[in-house]
Amino acid sequence: MSYDQIGQLFMVGFDGTTVSADLAAFIKEYQPGGIILFSRNLESVAQIVELTNDLQRCSPHSPLLISIDQEGGRVSRLPKDFTIFPPCDVLGRCRSSELAYAAAATTAKELKAVGINMNMSPVLDVNSNPLNPVIGDRAFGTTPDIVSELGLATVGGLQDNHVVACGKHFPGHGDTNSDSHKELPVVSASRARLERIEFPPFLHAVANGVAAIMTAHVLYQALDEKRPATLSPTIIGRFLREELHYDGIVLTDDLEMHAIIDHYGIGDATIQALHAGCDMPLICKDRNRVVAALNAVDKAVANADISAGRLAQSLARIRRVKERYLLPYRPVTISDAKLAVGCRSHKALLRSIDQTHERFAKADL
Repeated sequence: MSYDQIGQLFMVGFDGTTVSADLAAFIKEYQPGGIILFSRNLESVAQIVELTNDLQRCSPHSPLLISIDQEGGRVSRLPKDFTIFPPCDVLGRCRSSELAYAAAATTAKELKAVGINMNMSPVLDVNSNPLNPVIGDRAFGTTPDIVSELGLATVGGLQDNHVVACGKHFPGHGDTNSDSHKELPVVSASRARLERIEFPPFLHAVANGVAAIMTAHVLYQALDEKRPATLSPTIIGRFLREELHYDGIVLTDDLEMHAIIDHYGIGDATIQALHAGCDMPLICKDRNRVVAALNAVDKAVANADISAGRLAQSLARIRRVKERYLLPYRPVTISDAKLAVGCRSHKALLRSIDQTHERFAKADL
């Protein structure tokens, strides 16, 4: 299987704020399906427009999914010119699906205007453990009902404005005591508790058309005693794919996080994720690891360790999402972007959310 197919499975990050000759050559050779942007890549409206247009020019055969983590609050990658909403917890305290939808729609319009077509949002984790070091105010709340309602409103606000939504971190990162960026968290909760607390927001989003789901690098002892969700055929293949009938894109969380890389080689982790039922391995920084993972998949296909049919399923899912949200592809313009980013109506919505939150906060005192 050639790199123009294997590469489509991968979403990758890079350093720098421009498309260097080296990066352009890499994209043209390996043909990744997606690029993820971080604060390190983003400086201004004009620079982001130029960057995304240049990235897309490197991939004429298939438009790139260009993604970002723009949740609001502390997980915001965009420069200050953009409308940066407060964390999900604030929207949860406003108790308004209308405001959650409006915030997501506004974010989508600004992302789309600068050529970013996918947001790694909403967070569908329930903030069920107050000692959790990584979720906290990134969640819409402490109950599955509020997370389900506002999570789906966020999906709608993004996807109605042609930005791919990605619910995370399946099947729920809310009840962990540690951060998967640093180590492998273990959740010992029973299956019954997971079904009652952690699963409902994901089930709700899956049943209502979320285009993509991101996995959690978390070991759920009641579901799979040996493998974290990202690498688990039981959790991804059997539960998400077969029981929930989910046929959208499943991305891994970053395979360079210590929860994975401390225990598995990058090639092994990539192969296991694909065997589990994931479609897009995410590797956010190290180009050498990306190439090693690509070569591992190429070798696995050649050795029949992964069937061409299995990869064809993932390629079809990725292609369907691209056809729905990215085509027909058109370059973005600086003039249109400057009209959308941080415009008066968007800032007015931000003020309205802040005022609503203040009103509820006073009422709760």
